[in-house]
Amino acid sequence: MIAIIGLILGVVLGVVVQPDVPVVLQPYLPIAVVAALDTLAGGLRASLDGAFDAHVFITSFLFNVLIAAFLVFLGDQLGVGAQLSTAVIVVLGIRIFSNAAAIRRLLFRS
Repeated sequence: MIAIIGLILGVVLGVVVQPDVPVVLQPYLPIAVVAALDTLAGGLRASLDGAFDAHVFITSFLFNVLIAAFLVFLGDQLGVGAQLSTAVIVVLGIRIFSNAAAIRRLLFRS
């Protein structure tokens, strides 16, 4: 429950304050958000499975965001930033939809 309240407060604070993201970090923000959504979906699935561990969730969250940002950075350095960013989004998107399907099966027993 605390995590949901924190998420809601964070979204409201972001909408109200509207912080400026430095130009240097702008290519990494969408990838970081998708990586974070992937971790949230995985955490919800683990919670419904009864296997949720806060330590694993926090470390997965940080690790996923850092690895995704590193892949975008590496793509920028190699001159293929857009293609590698697309690849990261596709892989994380597949994981999000896979978790969503598992969550649906758990919730609706179908």
